Amino acid sequence: MGGISVFRSFGGYSYERLTLERFTYFRTIMDAKAIKKVLESVSLGSLTTDQALEQLKRLPFEDLSYACVDHHRSLRKGFPEVIFGEGKSLEQILGVMEAMVDQKDTVMITRLSAEKAEAIVARHPKATYHSGARMLVLASKPIETAAKGLIMVIAAGTSDLPVAEEALVTAKTMGHRVESLYDVGVSGIHRLMQHEKFWTEASVFIVVAGMEGALPSVVAGLVDKPVIAVPTSIGYGASFGGVTALLGMLNSCASNVSVVNIDNGFGAGYVAATINALANT
Repeated sequence: MGGISVFRSFGGYSYERLTLERFTYFRTIMDAKAIKKVLESVSLGSLTTDQALEQLKRLPFEDLSYACVDHHRSLRKGFPEVIFGEGKSLEQILGVMEAMVDQKDTVMITRLSAEKAEAIVARHPKATYHSGARMLVLASKPIETAAKGLIMVIAAGTSDLPVAEEALVTAKTMGHRVESLYDVGVSGIHRLMQHEKFWTEASVFIVVAGMEGALPSVVAGLVDKPVIAVPTSIGYGASFGGVTALLGMLNSCASNVSVVNIDNGFGAGYVAATINALANT
C-alpha cells in the first residue's frame, strides 16, 4: 500500500510502520462502529434523532479549544480517555469531563486535589473521590468485574500507599478483581512470606517501592507471573527522588519484571488491567 510512511528503526530493523491510507481506513472503521451504535439506539427508541445528531457531530473527537476529547478511545483501546488532573484548572477538567459524560463514558481523573474534587462532586453527586489515590471516578454504568484473574498490588511501605492506591483504583475501575498487600518491604521480609495464597491466585503483580526499590525483584523471584515494578519518590537524599529505585528495578535480575515511571501508579494499573484482560477475551 502506497502513501506517506512513518517508521522508526533500530539496528536496521523497522519495528513500526504506518501508512496514511491505513490510518484513514482504521479511522473509518472506528467511525462505522460508533455510527452503527448510534443508529441502533435511535431504532430502539433509546435515543432521539436530535440526540443522535449531536453525538455524530462529536465523532471522532470533540474540540474544546483547550482540549481535544478523544471519543474513540474506548473503541480503539477498550477504555475511555483518562483525565490527568494535575495542572488543569477546575473549569478545564469539568469541560472535558462533561463532554465525556454526554457520550456515556466512564470518567477517571488522576492526580486530582481534594479541593477540585469537592467542587466536581457538588456538580456530579454520583462521582466518587478516592482521596488516598487522589482519583475521581464517575461510572456511566455499573462496572462489571472480569470473571478471570486477580491483580495483586503490593506496597513496600506505608509511605508508598498513594501510588499503590492509584494503581488499585485504576485496575478496579477498568473492571478487574484487585487485592492489596501493604507494608511488606524487604526490611521485614517475613511479613511477605505469610501471604502464600496470593502467590498462587494472582495473575499479575504490581509492586510499589521507594528507597532502594528491591521489593519487585524479591516478589518476581517467587512467582511465575508478570511483575510490574513501580518506583516511588520516597527516600532520603541518595534516593534522588525515586531515581535510585527506578535504576534498581531496571537492573533487576528477575526476568519477569517490567518497570513504569516514578510514582506512575496509574500506568501500572492500566498495564496490569490490559494483561489480565487477555484471559477474559
